[in-house]
Amino acid sequence: MSTSEPSATARASLRARACESAQALGFSRGEAPRAALILGSGLNDLAGRVETARVIPYEAVPHFPVPQVAGHAGRLICGKIAGQPVIVFQGRFHFYEGHDLETATFPVRVVQELGIPVLILTAATGGISDGLRPGNLLVVSDHLNLLGVNPLRGPNDERLGTRFPDMSEVYSRRLRAIALDEGKAMGIELVSGVYACMSGPSYETPAEIRMLRTLGADVVGMSTVPEAIVARHAGIEVLAFALVSNAAAGVSGAPITHEEVLEAGKRAGPELAKLIERVVARASPPE
Repeated sequence: MSTSEPSATARASLRARACESAQALGFSRGEAPRAALILGSGLNDLAGRVETARVIPYEAVPHFPVPQVAGHAGRLICGKIAGQPVIVFQGRFHFYEGHDLETATFPVRVVQELGIPVLILTAATGGISDGLRPGNLLVVSDHLNLLGVNPLRGPNDERLGTRFPDMSEVYSRRLRAIALDEGKAMGIELVSGVYACMSGPSYETPAEIRMLRTLGADVVGMSTVPEAIVARHAGIEVLAFALVSNAAAGVSGAPITHEEVLEAGKRAGPELAKLIERVVARASPPE
């Protein structure tokens, strides 16, 4: 069986497994975080800003695999940012590692079981649009799912979400406005744009980048989009930041390396962490 197609049995047990993982995190009633954050390659500075942190390695959480990619620490951090209770997923499980999309998006189902209303995603990406340079930050306004598969494919559990969820506003207009407002206050030149998701792990060819530009993509990456789709299916409000870590293939003429991506994250991480901290302070939806 293809790794991109989980069995009906595995799909049927998704909610039960997510519930077991959520219970293992040990949150008391009324203590559930108000926001969850999933950090991309090299974007770990935010983890150091979590106050009264409780660290849980992924291997201690039922049904969590361990990330195998450099820049993904593989641990959960529970605590507070800007006075708000949060949970930070420091590392992803990627489709390109051979995981099916149910596994790759499983942390979002745990977020759903915890009743967390806001999910903030970060990712290192290649810049496609003219004017985007390494170190630029982009607020994702929409996406192109070019994985060739959807994370909601297969039997649908109505307790998790409707069979045919609307995707006209995957990325919350309210949260995007807060991010742009806070970025302006910090003097950060934030832009909005479209994220194209490709399967990886090879970087895109120059011809593929020309195709993506024609389709309207501003940045390209290998994550974020499946998580955002599942979060909207779950009724969670989504905000996503894309760090331009490198010029996409054919844009600069230079080869692309993962070390370059990690270095860009290291340079831009502190600024992005400060921005997210300010966003989290305002992110909780009105009661």
